[in-house]
Amino acid sequence: MSNYQSSVNQEQPAEAPKIEVRTTADGSPTLYVPALDEHYHSHHGAAQESRHVFIAAGLQPLLAAGLGQEQPLRLLEIGLGTGLNALLTLGAAQAAGATITYAGYETVPLPPATVAALAPQWAEDPTLSQAFAQLHAAPWNEETALGPNFRLTKLLAEVQAAALPAGYYNLIYFDAFAPEKQPELWTEDVFAKLYAAAAPGAVLVSYCAQGQFRRNLRAAGWLTEKLPGPPGKREMTRARKAG
Repeated sequence: MSNYQSSVNQEQPAEAPKIEVRTTADGSPTLYVPALDEHYHSHHGAAQESRHVFIAAGLQPLLAAGLGQEQPLRLLEIGLGTGLNALLTLGAAQAAGATITYAGYETVPLPPATVAALAPQWAEDPTLSQAFAQLHAAPWNEETALGPNFRLTKLLAEVQAAALPAGYYNLIYFDAFAPEKQPELWTEDVFAKLYAAAAPGAVLVSYCAQGQFRRNLRAAGWLTEKLPGPPGKREMTRARKAG
């Protein structure tokens, strides 16, 4: 058991809202929640958005700097969702020969029918197809190996209420629903909590470039920068903890 697991507030799965599977502009699927009028990913391209924001701007620079070689790169995701970011991270880690421990917070697990509808996305890559099935079959709040150098813990909890380990994570994927849809996750208090859980030099990346979001990050201690966004978005945000 990883050292952060004992402090997780376990919860019963929330009742899943109605979810629709939709195809985005790059051919990859995303999910749409009618009750929130919100997509899980960009309708301009789910996979290309994840690769641009989380892999290219977040993970790859750390891998290039040698993280994940002598010691595991410790990664936290807020909004595990479909597992898209986790699986793309797994692929990148395998290509780099890196070791990663990955913790992903979620409050609404996907129903089996939705998982089955998303599975064909990975059909052409047997390794990631198997990992997709393992990810969604894995028990909550327990560490699961998705590969020889990739260990995942799905955390069924609200991150606001969880006790995070201090100075632990090297990289944070902040992939919650948009601020107007999930305002409770985009507060200075949440970003201060993530700052305390981040190791010196840690990076946080998000698709969001909203001004209030960046102000809340800076108020919590993060150093922020704007980067070009993925197709359909002018900008995205990368933040760093001094170290």
